[in-house]
Amino acid sequence: MSRLLNYICIFIITCWLLFACHSSQPLKVKRPPLKVSFVPFVSYTPLIIAQEKGFFKAQGIDVELRYVDYSQLQDADFSAGKYDGIGLTLGDLVILSATNPDIQAVMVLDESTGADVVVAQSDIKTIPNLKGKKLGANLGSFSEVFVTEMLKTSKLTSDDVSLVKVEALEVPDRLQNNAIQAGHTWAPYLSEALKLGAHILFTSKQTPGLILDLVAFRGEVIRDRPEDIRAFVRGWLQGLLYWEANISEGKEIVSKALNIPSNKLSFEGIDFTDFANNQKFFQSDSPNYISKTAKKYADFFIRAGNVTRLPNLETLFNSSFLTPPPSLKP
Repeated sequence: MSRLLNYICIFIITCWLLFACHSSQPLKVKRPPLKVSFVPFVSYTPLIIAQEKGFFKAQGIDVELRYVDYSQLQDADFSAGKYDGIGLTLGDLVILSATNPDIQAVMVLDESTGADVVVAQSDIKTIPNLKGKKLGANLGSFSEVFVTEMLKTSKLTSDDVSLVKVEALEVPDRLQNNAIQAGHTWAPYLSEALKLGAHILFTSKQTPGLILDLVAFRGEVIRDRPEDIRAFVRGWLQGLLYWEANISEGKEIVSKALNIPSNKLSFEGIDFTDFANNQKFFQSDSPNYISKTAKKYADFFIRAGNVTRLPNLETLFNSSFLTPPPSLKP
């Protein structure tokens, strides 16, 4: 009798296991959201639209966009592992790669063709008038290269001025209290500086191809989540297409997300980089080849002592995640 009960128990357990194996669904592991940070600037408009209109979710990923006012804090948090991806300029990417060599830029968001400006007090009429004056810039970043290029146009060097470390958002107040006489900034801080009596002395329209905004990801994220990054790029392209077709609505979306009044948003001097132009930036035979411009930044930062070695420009950029733009329909 005892043996019969054992056989019955084994039979019941076996049937239950077989039923469980056939009836259970494959376990789906929910991936954590991609955390991407950037400073509040209109360059990231397509990303903001993709988030708010649900284009990232439609591509199958969750994304957390983080807005950070100070670029140095953003870089420190990225280095500490708080973000998977980061929006930044090409010059800042070169600097960041010195301490984060396992990082790759996957797309170019835009080119600054006038959005970056040097504003000056009313008595500074020309660039030569800056000689002996205090010039504000975010030293050790693309900002320093930009103002140095400006000085070159009048055969001046950084030795002819007193460079002061200033973030873009601080420029209006620093000009007003005479802590600097000129400084590098952009919208929405530009409108505040102009309202306080400053004027535009120089713009990035005069430095074509120098200032590019990109999105880069950690190496481990690229290796472990390649499909998520492709989905992220597709969502961004979808956001760009939506922006181009719905500019008025897009401005309201960005205004709300960045907490900036729509009348203070300026898209002047921003050329968003579509799929075709992205391909050109990543092609070695292109006059705007991104690695060539990156080397210009790297050489400057090495001379200035900001970095001690030339980054591997062959691995710093990865265009394999670029795919043709999707339909506007999610």
